[in-house]
Parts: sequence; structure tokens; C-alpha cells
Amino acid sequence: MFTDHYELTMLQAALHSGAAHRRSVFEAFARRLPDGRRYGVVGGTGRILEGLEHFRFGPEELNFLAQNNVVNDETLSWLADFKFSGNIFGYAEGELYFPNSPILTIESTFAEACILETYVLSILNHDSAIASAASRMIGAAGSRPCIEMGSRRTHEESAVAASRAAVIAGFHGTSNLEAGLRYGVLTLGTAAHSFTLLHDSEEAAFRAQLGSMGSGTTLLVDTYDVEAAVRKAVAIAGPALGGVRLDSGDLLAQARDVRALLDSLGNTNTRITVTSDLDEFAIAALAAAPVDSYGVGTSLVTGSGAPTASMVYKLVSREGDNGEFVSVAKAAKNKASVGGRKYATRRLNSAGIATSELVGIGHAPAADDNDRVLLEEFMVDGVLTPGWTGSDGVVRATARHAASMAEMPGAARRLQRGEPVIPTEYEQAIPAAK
Repeated sequence: MFTDHYELTMLQAALHSGAAHRRSVFEAFARRLPDGRRYGVVGGTGRILEGLEHFRFGPEELNFLAQNNVVNDETLSWLADFKFSGNIFGYAEGELYFPNSPILTIESTFAEACILETYVLSILNHDSAIASAASRMIGAAGSRPCIEMGSRRTHEESAVAASRAAVIAGFHGTSNLEAGLRYGVLTLGTAAHSFTLLHDSEEAAFRAQLGSMGSGTTLLVDTYDVEAAVRKAVAIAGPALGGVRLDSGDLLAQARDVRALLDSLGNTNTRITVTSDLDEFAIAALAAAPVDSYGVGTSLVTGSGAPTASMVYKLVSREGDNGEFVSVAKAAKNKASVGGRKYATRRLNSAGIATSELVGIGHAPAADDNDRVLLEEFMVDGVLTPGWTGSDGVVRATARHAASMAEMPGAARRLQRGEPVIPTEYEQAIPAAK
């Protein structure tokens, strides 16, 4: 039921006309990247596949549809027996995408593919937006780890999805425990200012945290006076103090002052974590600061200015009356698309660096030995291909993202506004059916 009413309207009308059972090909893609972005990152594929295993219309859903006259009895009967039985192909999660990349392809009857539209797009648009923002932040952070901590700034289920997407794009871990439970990602956490304010003194708060969590814990040192707090923390924990966190003020200046103070007190191994509404630009501005890690919240879970990937889901090919497939495409101004089933290859030069996204229409594009085919097989005849879901899927997607970034030109890591780092090129466009 995570869907739009109009999908069931189309389903009922297509069942009435008899066209609902025509074999069809739908594709999810983005016509453009967010303004000024150099690339996008595919996120959410594993979650789509996990959900499809349980995508059913049970008695409660069917009763709601019947009582509210959403669909007729014929459609209710069809929905009662629904189980996706088609094929799904697409870019591996963690892969980079560009304008018009065929990110996800669904082959099935029109009826089966039609009712998946909102489900597919809601996951892809959200998770890809988060993964794309996270990737930019990782690029700005360099070798310093980033921790996702934005759960309090978004919907509770979106928070879990955002944590997962961030880790796929290279984040070291998350504060979200549900993400740790579902996907086996590393969870981390320090303490809030309320913990310090709860105690009669800052020293008492530090002693409680250190006594309970051990000297490796990270203490929040900017509730009152930062210098005084650091001195108290070192006096209690000594050189074994794991870390301190800065969450306000001029982070660049404070990080330098705290590092100098820690070193002068003999705590050369005590780490400094900075938080406070960071985004990729703030992280880049802290590159010269003696910071060991970043905690990122609001900007990450809202896509850092691009909260959606603007992906669409379009019918590109369908079975005709003679049983042959015909190419179809929307021709409206500003929203035109290219018809025909797509195949994609990442063209690489002799050094293994990407030079273009080559999309073949109706066939796989010609490729050299060092080029890389992009479409993977996720589901065949309704049966899930192993390795794309759960914690295994997250590990696989994380590795894919790192490998894909490694083959991009250096311009991909620039934060300045610019065109996509590689162009999308079509091979043999087939005219759409009239």
C-alpha cells in the first residue's frame, strides 16, 4: 500500500481493456543530476529487492480498497493473487550514475510493473539522494572517517535508510541502532549536552561516563568552557582518553587550540571529533584543521540541498498485438524520454579511467576489453539473485562504490559546480512508436 491511487486506476482500466497482461519494460532513470553535481550514486536497490519479497495485498489492504471503492471486484481478485514474477536488472547499488543512465529495468506484465512505480521511486529517490550527498562528503573528508548521525532530523524509517545509504557511500558508521540491527553496520555514539547538565558538575559527568564506558570513550567538551573541560578530562582519564567532541563555535580555531592543549598535556593520541551542522563544504573547509573525524547529521539526511534524485519510472517497450516488442516513449516538451530497452557500459581508457557512459538501445553497446558492463541481474522470474540484500548487500554495495569512484576522473571529487564528469552517449536510438 506504499503506492499511489492512480496506479490501481491504471491497473483496473488495463485489466478491462485486456492490455494489462502485455509484456512490458519499465526503466527508472534521472533525466539530469541535481544542479551542478558531477555524478550520482545509486542507493536503495537492496531495499527494493527486500521489499518485493513481501509485496502482497492481504485481507486488510483488500478490505480497505473494497470499502473505499478504489477498485472493482475483478481488480481485487487480481491483487489478492499478486506476487511479482518478472525480471529485474540494473546498476549495482553503490554504482555511479549519470543523466539517463538506465538505473533499474523491470520486465514483466504491465500490471505487475505498473503497481511497483511509487514503491521503486520512493526508495531510489531517497536513498540515491543520501548516498550521493554522502559520497561528496567522503570525498571532502579524505582519509578522515565520517559518522552518520542525522536520525533526529528525519522520519524514523527514513533515518534507517539514510544510515544504510551513507555507509554504502563510505561513511565509517552510524548512530542509528536500527541500521546496525538490520544491516550489521557499525554503530557509534558519544553523549549530549543534557548528560553534562544533568550532573552537579562537568567533572562529575566526565567521571560517570569514563567510569561506565572506559577511558576510550569520547567526551563532549563544549558545554561550558572548552579549555577547562579538556583539562578536566585529561586530569581524570590521563593519556588513555579516547577522544573529545566539539559541537559549536569556530570549529577550525577550536580544533587547533584543543589539539595544541591535548598535546601539551601528553594526550597526543586523544582524537578530536567535530559535529555541528556539517556538510561537504564545511568538511572541506576543515581540511587544514587537526580533526580526526566528522559527525554529520541534518545535511546528510536531507541530501545536502538535493533531497531527491528526481528519478522517473517510464514504460520504454511493450508487446504489440503481433507479439513483437515495440519501442515507446513520452514526447512531451522538457520531459521527453528515449524509448527501447537499454543496456549500459562504462567506457574506460587504457589507464582504467572512465571516459563515457555508453547506452545501447535494444542491444548491448560495443565494448573494448577494458570497458565495464553495468547492468546486473537482480531477479529472474520473480526469484531473487543472492547477494544483493541484507548485510551482504551493504558490504557488496560499499565495495562497488569505492571501485566506481576509483575509476572516475579527478574532477568527480571537486565540489565546485560543473557538468557531469563523463557524458552519456547513446548507440543507435530507435524511434518511438507513434
